[in-house]
Amino acid sequence: GENGGGTSEKFTNRLAKEKSPYLLQHATNPVNWYPWGEEAFKAAAEQNKLIFLSVGYSTCHWCHVMERESFEDDKVAEIMNRHFINIKVDREERPDVDKVYMTFVTTMSGSGGWPMSVWLTPDLHPIYGGTYYPPNSYYGRPGFTTILQALAQQWTSDEAKIRRSGTAIVSVLQKNSNLPKVEDTTSDAPPHGEVSAKCFAQLARSYEPDYGGFGESPKFPQPCNLNFLFAYYFLHPGLDDAKNGLDMALHTLTMMSRGGIHDHVAQGFARYSTDKSWHVPHFEKMLYDQAQLVHSYLDAYLVTRKQEYADTVMDILQYVMRDLSHESGGFYSAEDADSLPTADSKDKKEGAFCVWTHQEIHSILSDLSVGEESGSSTSVAELFCHHYSVVKGGNVDPHKDPHDELKNQNILLQHDTIQETAEQFSLSETQVLTSLSAAREKLFQFRLTRPRPHRDEKMITAWNGMMVSAICRAGAVLGDRAYVARGAAAAAFIKQHLICRETGQLYRAAYRGDEGGAQVTLGSHKNPGFCDDYAWTIRGLLSLYEATLDQRHLVDALELQTLQDQLFWDTEDGSGGYYSSQQGDHSILIRMKDDHDGAEPSVNSVSAGNLLRLSRLLDRSELLQKCRTILRVFSDKLRKIPVSLPDMAVVLLMLEEPTSQVILSGDPESAVLQELLGVVHSFPQPNRVLLVAPPSDDAPLYTHLPSLRLYQPKHSTQAQAIEKQSGGTKDSKPEVEDTRSGRKDTQSGASESDSREEALESGKKDLQSGSRDPHSRVQDPPTDSSHVIESARAFVCHNFVCSLPMTKPEQLRKNLE
Repeated sequence: GENGGGTSEKFTNRLAKEKSPYLLQHATNPVNWYPWGEEAFKAAAEQNKLIFLSVGYSTCHWCHVMERESFEDDKVAEIMNRHFINIKVDREERPDVDKVYMTFVTTMSGSGGWPMSVWLTPDLHPIYGGTYYPPNSYYGRPGFTTILQALAQQWTSDEAKIRRSGTAIVSVLQKNSNLPKVEDTTSDAPPHGEVSAKCFAQLARSYEPDYGGFGESPKFPQPCNLNFLFAYYFLHPGLDDAKNGLDMALHTLTMMSRGGIHDHVAQGFARYSTDKSWHVPHFEKMLYDQAQLVHSYLDAYLVTRKQEYADTVMDILQYVMRDLSHESGGFYSAEDADSLPTADSKDKKEGAFCVWTHQEIHSILSDLSVGEESGSSTSVAELFCHHYSVVKGGNVDPHKDPHDELKNQNILLQHDTIQETAEQFSLSETQVLTSLSAAREKLFQFRLTRPRPHRDEKMITAWNGMMVSAICRAGAVLGDRAYVARGAAAAAFIKQHLICRETGQLYRAAYRGDEGGAQVTLGSHKNPGFCDDYAWTIRGLLSLYEATLDQRHLVDALELQTLQDQLFWDTEDGSGGYYSSQQGDHSILIRMKDDHDGAEPSVNSVSAGNLLRLSRLLDRSELLQKCRTILRVFSDKLRKIPVSLPDMAVVLLMLEEPTSQVILSGDPESAVLQELLGVVHSFPQPNRVLLVAPPSDDAPLYTHLPSLRLYQPKHSTQAQAIEKQSGGTKDSKPEVEDTRSGRKDTQSGASESDSREEALESGKKDLQSGSRDPHSRVQDPPTDSSHVIESARAFVCHNFVCSLPMTKPEQLRKNLE
């Protein structure tokens, strides 16, 4: 922020020593800001002052507004400095602090958001709070200075009463945060059919049919809801509810892509729309939104095969790789909504970088023509203005522009489909596509001459893991190895810069170094990672494994899962589930368990999904048990309001539905096996377990799944040794020991149908006794000597029965269909 009221620009407060872009924005405020930490707590105790806690993030529009109106004002700052110890927190650096006090604010007022403004006793107990406050009172709403003076007076006159109030509030928050112990809940998670049906019904009630999405305005993308709707359809394509849910998801994604929330010139999506039609966005762009929407549009592409959805995926990734990428491989957090309209401007405006006047469009595109061969007199500018709803007076409703920042401006919004625009101007669709593409590129180049919005160059571990998962899956589904390579580079960045070499534990965030370039720093605090940092990094590594079949990523994921369990799993009171933060920070009054899938899925939802996948990939029953425990811990919420945990509802759905195993045998780097892998990824299968049996004898999966060696390519010395030891030949089956039940299967000489019957019957017995998970045991391959010498083979297994080996992509495709 810039100083106001004549304060010397040389003045800096304690935030000048921080690395957080948000804290640095406030380093020249006349407010004596402290970062969250012992120095501030000690000052509050010694001076016996209330604490004013302000929480936000660097790309938050209303945070900027409150800074301009209050924190840059000398008179307001004087009141703050005289009566309070003032603390600034970047919510993205310290989500634990944000979570505790946001819970208080939402409990007290019924709503929350940022900036968050909370007043605390020196013991850090909250006593009053809200979000944005204007500097002065109006329309009966108290202004910021009024609240400051009133609380200062109350503290002076009745400190004991305020302290008692704070203690009581913390007690209530603690009580409300306690979840039922597992032994106090039903023995099992709620029935998945009941939860799925209720989750769909609750989503359907809030669905807005005209433009898609949920609720009226403001309207957020809410990818968690879309995740559920797609998974529900993929696993139950015959259900009417699932079909209706699919239509809801597809319509939402189509309208979002056409709307102003989508940046049609520089790609990517804004955080939310201020109206129901996705037209007028809040222009900030967040990395976590881009990552989640990649998955949503990939799901839409897989189920429809419509290129427009794949194009949107590539659009998002173009933005992320171009504008949110650090030279060393990490991903930046966000881009701001506000920027200077021109280099000479003094005041930033929301959306200034992204909007256009009608005259600008015609001037910039004046030298572009549709093409003489078309025989059309239509100009590209005219075509563009029609297609993207550009008009002379601007296309923004004044009611959606309270500060007149968008007056006479246009936010690009697709008016028609390509086909409709082509018909309107008697052009071919190819001519329209070519002309619009040329126009967008020209406008993009012009936009580069404008002052850019602020970019938050903090690289958060959780969001980097989230993006690794998205970009690797995109590479796998779309067959683009460049995406997979970019995801691998980001995973390597996490490993190099965000993991402590001594302990293996994660840090929360890294920052661009002071010298710029590829330099990276952790800052002076080196904040330890939170549970979501572990969960999302694990998720990213699992996606990287599935995209590359490199088992090292699976090993890394398991190691991080073990650490996550040690640091965050609730072992204290028998409840189970994951706390969001580690134990031992006395400044965090309440260790909380995230129980809401909102702008991001809750860490318990993400972790439950990770545990389920790892348990099936590695045949680890203790991980499966943890997954089931999480579902039991949150069973009450899943039963009553599953719409608050749609991602967890997906895990419950997957847990109870049959899985398929796809086993690829061969060299993961070979072109033949990569082609088979591409076929696997071209089908939407949420409950697929993807395993690889490579030639290498020391592949990690063989340690976890000894029976997987049966699929090892036959030239392997280890496979030959197993065959020789069991007296097998290339036409017979070796004796296989089930390492979990102690049972041996001797299938030599048995007919294929006998073998299948025995496997199925044995599986039923194991299931009844609870001795194994039906979804994780590697099934024995059927004998077919004509295929054993192939360089790459695929097996698909269902219900303890595996297909004959397939070597041709079309064979595998037909099987998966």
